[in-house]
Amino acid sequence: MKQRALWSVLLAAGLAVAGCGSAARTESPSGGGSPQKQKLVVWDWKSGEPAAAAYVEKAKADFAQRHPDVTVEFVAQPFDQYYTLLGTAIQSNKGPDVMLFNGGGQIRDRVNALVPLDPYVTEDKSRLAGWDAFGKDGKTYAVPVTLQGHPIYYNKTLYEKAGLDPAKPPKTWDEFVGDCATIKKATGAACFALGNKEGFGIQFFMSGLGSGILTPQEYDDWIAGKRDWTSPHVKRIFELWKEANDKGLNNEGANSTAMFNDIFRVFETNKATHIIGLMSDVGHWKDFAEFLPPDKIGVMPAPVVTGGATPSLPYDGGIGYAVAKWTRDPKLAADLVRSLTSTDALTAFYAKAGAIASDTTIDVSQAGPAVAAIVPEIKTGKPALHVALSSKTLDLMGRLSQQLLSGSATVDKAVRQLADSDRTS
Repeated sequence: MKQRALWSVLLAAGLAVAGCGSAARTESPSGGGSPQKQKLVVWDWKSGEPAAAAYVEKAKADFAQRHPDVTVEFVAQPFDQYYTLLGTAIQSNKGPDVMLFNGGGQIRDRVNALVPLDPYVTEDKSRLAGWDAFGKDGKTYAVPVTLQGHPIYYNKTLYEKAGLDPAKPPKTWDEFVGDCATIKKATGAACFALGNKEGFGIQFFMSGLGSGILTPQEYDDWIAGKRDWTSPHVKRIFELWKEANDKGLNNEGANSTAMFNDIFRVFETNKATHIIGLMSDVGHWKDFAEFLPPDKIGVMPAPVVTGGATPSLPYDGGIGYAVAKWTRDPKLAADLVRSLTSTDALTAFYAKAGAIASDTTIDVSQAGPAVAAIVPEIKTGKPALHVALSSKTLDLMGRLSQQLLSGSATVDKAVRQLADSDRTS
């Protein structure tokens, strides 16, 4: 999401974007006589970033070995306009052959425009993790590139300055709040770095802390679609969201601070002790290590808020590539997706960008303490709570979360509206 490429303009007569048009197309020869060359177009928001350059080159090289006569063009779009742009392409039934998606509601809401990939990716099922986030009704619509999760990172140096043992982070919410008070008194640092300008903060909060609030059965029911919005524990998630802000646990101006990338700077500059961050390639251990010593970046489980809760790492497939239904050659496009998720390509993405890749065969033993704490938890981790919700409900939750922090909405009102949205999504 860093260093966005400038997005192409929407013309009054329709969408005019580089690479838009009929897929798996052929390029006309200049002067005639030579055979036409096939071309595949990829839309994403990653390929224009320097950290992804080696990854893209590895993927293109892998694909070129098998398809030397096929040209691949990457069109990097800005993330904040990506799904609007993609929606216009879907409505016109033309656009890229291959497209990048976040796992969860963003792809599930658009599966009618995508090719089920199950026939093409059987060999990859055991090597890669995170598939559930890209599936619907028993079919797979994208192949995971990264795993996206929401670990709670903490600054060990601030713990030490406050006289606390950084090797023993708090296990319960009461202990957590008490330690935060001690650290703030000693260092002035806020407890949480929170950015909710885009309404994303509540998603991180729900998934980062939810396993310490819901019982394991409630958690599993939520992921399975059997969500009881009237449950006291579900309501407690939103009560805690408001209480944490009302009690001054967050940095000032959370509603006016952008998640990407402003809030991460708050954590990196020692102005907040904890942050519910990411596992992919931004707002994560490698980003933080540019400012904080790697051995001072801790990872802790969610503190237990309610009895019976069993904290676990919340994670899903992070981002993944899908194939458009309008592509002329689905098998060819799916083979490009396989190159984009090859071990060599994903190893390059991990090494340069620091992403926790979907490929479970990649060696991460030299990455540092934070990754060493995260990766073993993947085996027992559970899907992130917010990823189970539709994009419509997530948008509403973002707006309501801002109102809860500002005091213009009550928890009861917010939960009722979210329950109604979830039922009709």
